[in-house]
Amino acid sequence: MASSSSSSYLTISPRKLRSDLYSYSYQEDSSTPLVINVLASLIERSMARTERIVKNGSCSLSKAISTNIFYCRDIPDMTIQSYLERIFRYTRAIPSVYVVAYVYIDRFCHNNPGFRINPRNVHRLLITTIMLASKYVEDMNYRNSYFGKVGGLTTEELNKLELEFLFLMDFKLHVNVSVFESYCCHLEREVSIGGGYHIERTLRCAEEIKQGIEKRRVSHTLLV
Repeated sequence: MASSSSSSYLTISPRKLRSDLYSYSYQEDSSTPLVINVLASLIERSMARTERIVKNGSCSLSKAISTNIFYCRDIPDMTIQSYLERIFRYTRAIPSVYVVAYVYIDRFCHNNPGFRINPRNVHRLLITTIMLASKYVEDMNYRNSYFGKVGGLTTEELNKLELEFLFLMDFKLHVNVSVFESYCCHLEREVSIGGGYHIERTLRCAEEIKQGIEKRRVSHTLLV
């Protein structure tokens, strides 16, 4: 099930990344958004740092019952890259969904200092945050049961993960435009280590989220 190693080391040129993130629109034969490669690389490096710290005895993995909800006894035989590609292939979530999911992951780690992303929890954390981010960003979404099948979980398991995650986050899922842009800039810096350049898609994604928020406010007003 794992993808070839070449995808993990995809060379991302400034021009291609800028074009992909700025003008991305889903077509039947659409390629994977480049933000997925960046996100996979970020998480893999975070896991590598955790592994080094644990080996050095600087800290131990969290034993908290609350965050252990994401623990999986058997490590899935799928790389982070291929897992994110699978989620995209079956859900077609737009690039901004993955940015918001990254915001949620970062908030979750800050709210739960003892939590460390590792091979036994990363897949469940990703499918949960991407599903919630999709619900926040997009107007039309798949049911939890569908996301569960895509992520390799039962509907009951994913429902439980979603609920636990919401409580652990104190239901603070709002992402304003400035926060969204700051995380886009962070992702931008991650891929510009070899030379800085600007991701124009940042502002467009932020504007899409802003418009989505306004639409929901109008709909709520009409319903009331």
